[in-house]
Amino acid sequence: MSKARTEAFSDGVIAVAITLLALDLHVPSADSAASLAHELGAQWPSYAAYVVSFLTIGIIWINHHAMLRRVVAVDHAIVMLNVVLLMTVVVIPFSTALLSEYLKAGEGDHLAAAIYGGSLLLMSLAFIAMNRLVLVAKPDLVDQRITEEQKRWLLRRNALGLTPYALATVAAILSAYVTLGICTLVAVFYALPATTPDPTSLDM
Repeated sequence: MSKARTEAFSDGVIAVAITLLALDLHVPSADSAASLAHELGAQWPSYAAYVVSFLTIGIIWINHHAMLRRVVAVDHAIVMLNVVLLMTVVVIPFSTALLSEYLKAGEGDHLAAAIYGGSLLLMSLAFIAMNRLVLVAKPDLVDQRITEEQKRWLLRRNALGLTPYALATVAAILSAYVTLGICTLVAVFYALPATTPDPTSLDM
């Protein structure tokens, strides 16, 4: 399979996943006894989860594009691991909807938060695995302009999200709000521009 086709398929899947997030944003009923402002305000968990997940998937898309720019070609192993990565991305809209639905429910919120944090943790693990495959296991496919020092820097920065996502998943035992807060901080961290030694990357 060509690199261009892999990128095109990935872009399509990620675009669908990020679009699905909006399906959890509902228009309040005009028949409600409460005011529109009150109804909109009551849906704040949906807005919060939407913003965090939209930003996260957007960053995934940017990083995924940068990762594939570092290789001159793809092989079967890269394509298959890419499919696994995309599978974890497509789960994010479901876990986002679950968290927004149960965040204020008072029951089931801890499990919903654990599933949300766990879905991002799985995505992070898949991303790290693919980055290691590309940068370490497939040196013949990597752009020769990327040095060993740059590879190590990229892998370290990519791995920075792993521990917070693991903490977010475990923290669901205490509070769903803590889980959402940690995931928000991770999204903000990766959204900030980074000084990178890799001339072919856009992010990490």
